[in-house]
Amino acid sequence: MGVEAEAEEEGSSLLLSPPGIKRTGSAWTAVAHIITGVIGSGVLSLAWSMAQLGWIAGPLAMLTFALISLLSAFLLCDCYLSPDPEFGPKRNRSYLEAVHETLGKRNALVCGLFAQIGLYGTGIAYTITTAISMRAIQKSNCYHREGHGASCEYGGTVYMLLFGVIQVILSQIPDFHNLQWLSIVAAIMSVSYSSIGFALGLTQVIGNGIVKGGIVGVPAYSAADKLWNISQALGDIAFAYPYSLILLEIQDTLKSPPSENKTMKKASTTAIFVTTFFYLFCGGFGYAAFGEKTPGNLLTGFGFYEPYWLIDFANACIVLHLVGGYQVYSQPVFAVIENWIAENYPDNRLLKKNVTYQFPWLPGFQLNLLRLCFRTIYVLSTTAIAMMFPYFNQLHLPVGDSICFDWISRRADKCKTELRDQMDCPEAELPVMVKASPSFS
Repeated sequence: MGVEAEAEEEGSSLLLSPPGIKRTGSAWTAVAHIITGVIGSGVLSLAWSMAQLGWIAGPLAMLTFALISLLSAFLLCDCYLSPDPEFGPKRNRSYLEAVHETLGKRNALVCGLFAQIGLYGTGIAYTITTAISMRAIQKSNCYHREGHGASCEYGGTVYMLLFGVIQVILSQIPDFHNLQWLSIVAAIMSVSYSSIGFALGLTQVIGNGIVKGGIVGVPAYSAADKLWNISQALGDIAFAYPYSLILLEIQDTLKSPPSENKTMKKASTTAIFVTTFFYLFCGGFGYAAFGEKTPGNLLTGFGFYEPYWLIDFANACIVLHLVGGYQVYSQPVFAVIENWIAENYPDNRLLKKNVTYQFPWLPGFQLNLLRLCFRTIYVLSTTAIAMMFPYFNQLHLPVGDSICFDWISRRADKCKTELRDQMDCPEAELPVMVKASPSFS
């Protein structure tokens, strides 16, 4: 049984950046935050994007967007301190504070609305993607037992609920400054499943004995379809890089000297180099392994069935990464809303009312009632929307690691079957556009 104790102390009220906050972050913790926010399970779907663009335009597009992202990161790093990027003295601790300082209140309000909607949508997409990966583990085991042609269908509601419960607990982490350990774990998971995707693709290429794919990518049924696929591929790659909405929050965790902007630029360079490495190799070897039949996702799309235990492990790594990624993108929303409440209702008792829990043999921990109530409602709302609209990822494209999911796969399979029956021809003779549809089941 826990022991509860209430405290109403002035110094323990909810504030985004309380006076005297201790910043202990380094370039490596910043790299962990960035990788957690940027490298998502979408890295496993870039093989499909590479297949649409071909061997020249695909890598070139990735390198181009990497350079654009690095340049924008460098510019934003200099917005943390103003008016001088090294000596300040004013700190802009979030993206919205920087917009407010540079462009004024009206632009900050408009920007803030879209930014918070985007971050909120990311939480919903992460909840759905977690369920997809958990179902992929079940399907992998089912295919191993019953064969690759077996009908293995599973629901994801229970997994969304479990993910929500975990996030309710983790959301009580006070702020971004306390996320270092979670981001490090999530970053390790990102590197793990990206490495597995890369290794499986390389193994498949060696087994095939040839490098599949072409200069212009997968042919399409018509010029309009090819243009659509190229546009989608470019969009997927473009959205796989940016992390501007959380960059200044990460920079605010860094200690100085050296100056925060120098450390953040070093971290951004390292993180984008690592990100581009995995994007190029996962996308490249995935395309080289499957050519025109490249699946939408190397793991959840079942481009690979064996070794099934390795597929299970990779999907488990995806889930653990998403647990940390959810917090990285949710903490800025928590900070904005809680700060607004603190500024407009400074005498509210919930701001200063804390409940301390002490469990046997464990250190005590303190919960702020406003944080507990608001963040629990926030997590419940993202979980509920994910359960009600399990196709949300199709609409929320600006998520670095958002992926389409099993509904598209089932529809594509159904269309292939119907078209094959109507045309009375084998699958190999079906229009390429139908065969190449992303499959994320």
